[in-house]
Amino acid sequence: MQKKNYYNVVIVGGGISGTALLYTLAKYTKIKEIALFEKYDDIATLNSNAKGNSQTLHCGDIETNYTLKKAIKTNKTATMLENYGKLYNYNEKYMFKIPKMALGVGDEEVAFIKKRYKEFKSDFPYMQLWDKEKLAILEPALVQGRDKDEDIIAMGTDERYSAVDFGEIAKSFVRNAKKENKHIDVHLSKEVEEIEQLGDKFKLSLNNGEHYFADYVVVNAGAHSLLLAHKMGYGQEYSCLPIGGSFYYSKVDNLKSKVYTIQNPKLPFAAIHGDPDIVHGNTIRFGPTAIALPKLERYHHAHFIDFLESLSPSSEVLEVFQELLSDKDIREYAVKNFLYEVPGIRQKLFAKEVQKIVPSLDEDDITFAEGIGGLRPQVIDKKNKKLLLGEAKINTGDGIVFNMTPSPGATSCLGNALEDAKLICKFLSVEFKENKFKKELL
Repeated sequence: MQKKNYYNVVIVGGGISGTALLYTLAKYTKIKEIALFEKYDDIATLNSNAKGNSQTLHCGDIETNYTLKKAIKTNKTATMLENYGKLYNYNEKYMFKIPKMALGVGDEEVAFIKKRYKEFKSDFPYMQLWDKEKLAILEPALVQGRDKDEDIIAMGTDERYSAVDFGEIAKSFVRNAKKENKHIDVHLSKEVEEIEQLGDKFKLSLNNGEHYFADYVVVNAGAHSLLLAHKMGYGQEYSCLPIGGSFYYSKVDNLKSKVYTIQNPKLPFAAIHGDPDIVHGNTIRFGPTAIALPKLERYHHAHFIDFLESLSPSSEVLEVFQELLSDKDIREYAVKNFLYEVPGIRQKLFAKEVQKIVPSLDEDDITFAEGIGGLRPQVIDKKNKKLLLGEAKINTGDGIVFNMTPSPGATSCLGNALEDAKLICKFLSVEFKENKFKKELL
């Protein structure tokens, strides 16, 4: 083994999760030899790029499918990212205080928001309840053109950082990590195709024929994480169903806030929301849609064999699909979201969804956002025959971890990094500077 090809820790994947771990190890441990491998020529080119996600810092306060317990946990990790941004003066540069709200439309949803506000207000004291009259002042587009007898209400705030350019944050993690640790190597345009364990070391084989070795490996490679795990014989109890999301742009400048609608608790996907796109001249963006795709990356060449390997079809997977599609709501949701991708009819159909937020918009006021949207690795637990609603981690206990981080993975990047950093430090018998981490980020 040559020294230049050996590291204490190797991170596979240069998105927000991988770079957050790189920063955490550099800033809060004394581990010197660390490398990050990213197969493309820049950091955060896929789902972490601002074009590939909702640009939302999910605090749990307006995510109506979160329980209070999950919201409190998510808020803790969101606060870490906020504090990181403040530590480096990225506020109003990479993260922004855009008002946000969860909107209830109609008597049933209005009652739901009122009940949720009462349940959440002690743990989220900054949240406010805005009735129809208040919303007419704060966000007139929510009221204009709406049936006068249709009630609406929202729980929201303008006090929190709600919009984040996760791609730029990921790049800042790398810059700041290198300032902390001069031994760090970031390898771009190098794809890890295979990992194998050799005694107490790991051998990483790259697409260019190179080989690297490490004491510890963490794979944060989106939908490819489970693929690499399966190649090593790990995570056979999991299957990956890649879900693509698209957006529509409004031709009318009509929202100043992030407006989320109420989530169907049966669905692990975000309900339609509208907000200013922070990297597209504050153009108003509506979405996302959700459609299963036979590929592991949204806008790159489809490797169908890799998709099949990560899906790992089985009777258990088929049972999960059958159970999902037996539900009328889920079945209709799947059909609608497929149609939202079909040119010629999609704008007219999607306009009906948008009108729940902005009643005055019609199909001529929106346009499909070409090349905008991402792909999330939705994990299926084959053992329990269910679709998981959050992140999944495969910790082998042997010095390698595989992470699958759909939403709110970007928000939780430092929380996930903290967890992995502790695993690494324990395995390598290295101190983690937890007090410093808490002081700066918690």
